[in-house]
Amino acid sequence: MKKFVNDPKQFVPEMLEGIALANPRTLKYVPEYNLIMRADAPNENKVSIIQGSGSGHEPAHVMIVGKGMLDAACPGDVFSAPPMDYVLETTKLLASPKGVLHIINNYTGDRMSFDMGRELAEAEGIRVETVLVNDDVSVKDSTYTIGRRGVAGNFFVIKAVGAAAEQGADLDYLVNLSNRVNAATRSMGMALTSCTPPAKGSPLFALGDDEMEMGVGIHGEPGRRREKLANANVIVDELLEAVVSDLPYKQGDDVALMINGLGGTPISELYLLYGRAHKQLEAHGIRVQRNYVGNYCTSLDMAGCSLTLVKLDDELVKWFDAPAEAAVRIF
Repeated sequence: MKKFVNDPKQFVPEMLEGIALANPRTLKYVPEYNLIMRADAPNENKVSIIQGSGSGHEPAHVMIVGKGMLDAACPGDVFSAPPMDYVLETTKLLASPKGVLHIINNYTGDRMSFDMGRELAEAEGIRVETVLVNDDVSVKDSTYTIGRRGVAGNFFVIKAVGAAAEQGADLDYLVNLSNRVNAATRSMGMALTSCTPPAKGSPLFALGDDEMEMGVGIHGEPGRRREKLANANVIVDELLEAVVSDLPYKQGDDVALMINGLGGTPISELYLLYGRAHKQLEAHGIRVQRNYVGNYCTSLDMAGCSLTLVKLDDELVKWFDAPAEAAVRIF
């Protein structure tokens, strides 16, 4: 393994410290809880938005803390849910009179930690609501999950509720908005290679030079099937068919299209994939009104991609287009 790493056990804390040092005016690092938070949080005039998951998916979620996005992110170790006490202490530090919203990707460990953290926070008088993101159409159940996984589509939930919270929306509205975005969003990913967690020092799984995994999870969970490597157009067409047919999206729909890199895919290849997806949607009368190409929710150094569609309406467009600030400016 060749990586920039010192002690693998300190990989996440050292990364978080670097993020804070690079953004001293806008972010605060609380090492006791692996916590990155807005320097101006909490704000008594807005709901606090909190996300947390395993590390290794950067820029999700610690690099998208900022105005119009998350108020805080408390990650666990690489591919591990944050401990319950991290969730509780983050919620207490971010407590606002308007309440706290937890956004949870649908993984068993994340749900357990956030459920327990919420219950303990509520016992201390903090109002907390929870929304679940489960946009992955690849498989219904897999390692780490009960039901569909939450993957790159969670960015659209964060962007919408972050913008609405910045404008003073109340907690009930934000819960409803989160659920509407999630219901309009579908994703599917695939891998060309495995990934290598720093603490393991070797790839999570083996893929032959002539193989690919369709429907892979962002922790390396098995997908729909493993098969011989196909060309880019064939890959995009399969991802699109799975995503479009699931909602389903239909002729006349306006959509946002995201081509997300999993960490090891050059941006040139992501735009190649985007071009095919855009033209195929256009040919079927589905209009791409917003586009997002880059690394949003990665799997360390995995070569691969995911494709996300969101069915748009005027309200969602307003929130997606609202100003936002974060350590990584990707919206």
